[in-house]
Amino acid sequence: MTPEGFEQMFATNYLGPFLLTRLLLPYLEAARPSRIINVTAPSTTRPNLDDLQGERKFSSLGAFGASKAADLLFTYALARRLGGRGITANAYHPGIMKTNLNRTAPTPVRLVAGVVNLFAGATPERASEGLVQFATSVQFADTNGQLMHGGKAITAPFIGDKDLQDSLWKASCSLARVQETI
Repeated sequence: MTPEGFEQMFATNYLGPFLLTRLLLPYLEAARPSRIINVTAPSTTRPNLDDLQGERKFSSLGAFGASKAADLLFTYALARRLGGRGITANAYHPGIMKTNLNRTAPTPVRLVAGVVNLFAGATPERASEGLVQFATSVQFADTNGQLMHGGKAITAPFIGDKDLQDSLWKASCSLARVQETI
């Protein structure tokens, strides 16, 4: 738990970026045209809105997947709310990266991650090249409400569910103590 009482993975991967984005909106509006890009992954773990922080049922892999899905749902909800205001909101999936993220994971997870990284992982520097292009290229200036990977829009399960987006938005605003309207 964080000192504020939030489950650490949820707070780090999702609620913190949600709040930061909300706090930066006036500055992004003043600097229009602006781009918001959330770095995430096409998760298949549907967030449980009745147990967002895993208080009743927790697993680190489930919490990670749900936090990444929450990033996507937030991005899509934000893109809808910002449409036509000169600010785009998109998600970017850098792919598999060679990192030490799994160094404290159980041995089987570390072994699988090590093999995947060896054959399919990109260095963080290499993976960030696509993000820089997405953030700066005029080619993507009007792209809004997309999950991008390798310069193309991709999809993930349930991210287009507007009811789920809106329910997560409402819960997140309550947790972050910000207004629902932007």
